[in-house]
Amino acid sequence: MSHSNSMFLSINQELQQLNNNLQSMIKAEHPILYAAAEQLFSAGGKRIRPIIILIVANLTKRSSKISKEQRRLAEITEIIHTASLVHDDIIDNCDTRRGIASVHNVFNNKIAVLAGDFLFAQSSWYLANLNNLDVVKTISKVITDFAEGEVQQGTKSFDNYISIEDYTEKSFYKTASLIACSCKATTMIELYDKPVQDDFYLYGKHLGLAFQIIDDILDVISSTDKLGKPSGLDLQNGNLTAPVIFALEEKPELNQMINQEFQNKQDINKAIRLIKQTKGIQKAKDLAEEHIQLAIHIIKSKYSNQDIKDLLLVSYFILERIN
Repeated sequence: MSHSNSMFLSINQELQQLNNNLQSMIKAEHPILYAAAEQLFSAGGKRIRPIIILIVANLTKRSSKISKEQRRLAEITEIIHTASLVHDDIIDNCDTRRGIASVHNVFNNKIAVLAGDFLFAQSSWYLANLNNLDVVKTISKVITDFAEGEVQQGTKSFDNYISIEDYTEKSFYKTASLIACSCKATTMIELYDKPVQDDFYLYGKHLGLAFQIIDDILDVISSTDKLGKPSGLDLQNGNLTAPVIFALEEKPELNQMINQEFQNKQDINKAIRLIKQTKGIQKAKDLAEEHIQLAIHIIKSKYSNQDIKDLLLVSYFILERIN
């Protein structure tokens, strides 16, 4: 998404500052921990979460500039997200992330677990230093949700009875919770009342769910080069996602491959071919679009189009990743 950063001119300055600040925020005495953290930030990333937060901050700021606390919250969110990726990669046994070797691949699992813990701990420290108890309560729930999502995913691996409801709940814990809670916390910093906080929470939640669904579609339809990580990884790990759940309704023969846990690489490719023959991908796209529309509707009913043009832009940008 690096090319898209320039799309959001209103927060361009803050985004550049964010990248510089991230480097200096992750202070580690030990060279290996420092190298693990550095490697993640130097690999860059879409920065989609800080972009959303800075856009919400821009819309809800009380003065002419986005506050220092709101900018810090965008940084904290990216550190939390990165910490979850480090742990995710170990669990998924993912060898590359953002196109470069993942932390556990460069070092080892033990170091990667510690690097993830270290990033979570750093983010908690910066969070506490915002000196806002409500924000701390809201964001610390996200870290619990991550663990809940991973456990749910683990207990439902290769489970072909998984429903779209189960999948949505798991996606909420894994992705939407962070976006929802940080959008809400951004308005808390500026002391908005509860209805406004709730609106932005719901905006972030629906945006986050759409983001996860699209990520899952890309895992099926994209090449490894484009993804920056191996494609078909979800299937390989038995993580059954929206396109697969929908495809199962049409192609029961997928069940057998799932039950056999895709014993060979050909099975994954065969499964992907089968999924592409169904309406699974289209239905998943429709579901993502539904969540985007819900997110937009919540904000549109309260603000003028001019004020929310960046929020609309980021919402549609998420959807266009698959077109």
